[in-house]
Amino acid sequence: MKVLVTGGAGFIGSHLVDRLVEEGYEVIVVDNLSTGRRENVNPQAWLHVADLKDPDWAVGVSADVVFHFAANPEVRAEPRVHFEENVVATFNVLEWARVSGVKTVVFASSSTVYGDARVMPTPEDYPLEPVSVYGAAKAAGEVMCATYARLYGVRCLALRYANVVGPRLRHGALYDFLMKLRKKPEELEVLGDGTQRKSYLHVEEAVEATLRAWRKFEEVGEPYLALNVGNVDSLTVLDVAGLVAEVMGVAPVIKAGGASSDCRSSYLSVEKISKLAGWRPRLSSADSVRRAVRELLEELESRRGSSL
Repeated sequence: MKVLVTGGAGFIGSHLVDRLVEEGYEVIVVDNLSTGRRENVNPQAWLHVADLKDPDWAVGVSADVVFHFAANPEVRAEPRVHFEENVVATFNVLEWARVSGVKTVVFASSSTVYGDARVMPTPEDYPLEPVSVYGAAKAAGEVMCATYARLYGVRCLALRYANVVGPRLRHGALYDFLMKLRKKPEELEVLGDGTQRKSYLHVEEAVEATLRAWRKFEEVGEPYLALNVGNVDSLTVLDVAGLVAEVMGVAPVIKAGGASSDCRSSYLSVEKISKLAGWRPRLSSADSVRRAVRELLEELESRRGSSL
């Protein structure tokens, strides 16, 4: 089977590519390398450098299934960036899948589609009420996926990831804390009041959940399905700051700072994916954070002092 992974030079996408290659799939990576890194791409995969905002991005490319993981992950980016990188790009992938006869698209959605949910842990049938343009763009992507599935037979599995952490991570609170503490280990400012609560999942477990869900989805007859992918517990931002400092061996004064543009809380129910695909995380949120910090520090050390 030939598998195409958009955003395969990025964080989750590159780990997914590694696993697919390991399992013997023929893998094509499509990435414009704006945030992804060429060195993240498995040498046994074929890298096609192209911009998904271009309707002709797929010239010379074919595949049996598409994992659409390309996106701008920075919640605080300008609204037009989210529209172009996360909505237009998703439309172009779906339209290519329709024209090319691709039967399955796995779409990397996000827990941000729920906004500040009032039900915790949040199930998949909770209303989509995003509080950021990033979340709105992901919700729009899901609606397009569901519509293409209904109208054109392009079956789509939308996976709503919570906070995924691990090596090659380049955004989010954990990464920001690590970089800030490298520069100024005696002090750390966090956004908001620090009581925002979220779950954290290691990227290795996110990839395992992705593959199990995809394989089970191929067995069922539903044209469209949305599943949460997250952990079964949660941490506050202050908890994460403390864990990062602990692993780094520093004791900063932690101060609440500027406003946060993200959801205040994000804690997803994973009962649906557990029942469907038999997947549950092995590591707690705290252990996922500790492992990710250690791996990122090792990654930094391997670059001999260069920036992550």
